[in-house]
Amino acid sequence: MLKTIEAKGDSIDEAVRKALTDLGADRDDVSVEVLQKPKSGFLGFGREPAIVRVSYETSPADTAREFLSGLLEHFGTPARIDIDVDQQERAIRIELSGDNMGAVIGRRGDTLDAIQYLTSIVANREEEDRWRITVDTESYRKKRESALQSLAQKTAQKALKYRKPVALEPMNPHERRIIHSALQDFEGVTTHSTGSEPNRRVIVTPTGAQRAPQGGRSGARRSGRRPQGSRPQGGNPPENTEATES
Repeated sequence: MLKTIEAKGDSIDEAVRKALTDLGADRDDVSVEVLQKPKSGFLGFGREPAIVRVSYETSPADTAREFLSGLLEHFGTPARIDIDVDQQERAIRIELSGDNMGAVIGRRGDTLDAIQYLTSIVANREEEDRWRITVDTESYRKKRESALQSLAQKTAQKALKYRKPVALEPMNPHERRIIHSALQDFEGVTTHSTGSEPNRRVIVTPTGAQRAPQGGRSGARRSGRRPQGSRPQGGNPPENTEATES
């Protein structure tokens, strides 16, 4: 995306320097258009500054960096921002580092997820083809994925031991996908999701066992069979083990 900024100075060079300082850019990264040459006037009267328009191309990664920098400064948690861009996959991976990154992560990563969501919106605002934005700090997402996979295994073992469905805590769509994926080949259990956001959760059920009631319904059927021609109650059927999660 092409962006422009105008600057004034006693000379053209000074006006350009001011613009580059404001942008944090190098001279080779921009194009300069002189809108007005400086005029010295006569005896101090009629003096006019030089005015230049500096144009520069911004990428989604540049936009993401600028947004994150301002956001983190505003909340008193400035951080170093390292960005890796994969043009082929249209993916931008952002790693934050600095003091007080715990505040950036938040409870179960809620704050980090919100930051990632906002950054994705801003970075893709002017893009026709969407970029996938990932924001992480202190390898939190990798650690969280490992913890969720371990939780999934333990929950499946518990469901098999007690022969009844086990509900996990509410999770966001990404974390639910991790649980579903971790157990898709686990013999003896199935998974499905129930409830509405933000309280939607994964249920791990032993194969052949009765599923837990879905959100909005109380009780459970006494039998998985129903009279011929009848329809199930409660709208759409629950989800099966999911490769994708919404």
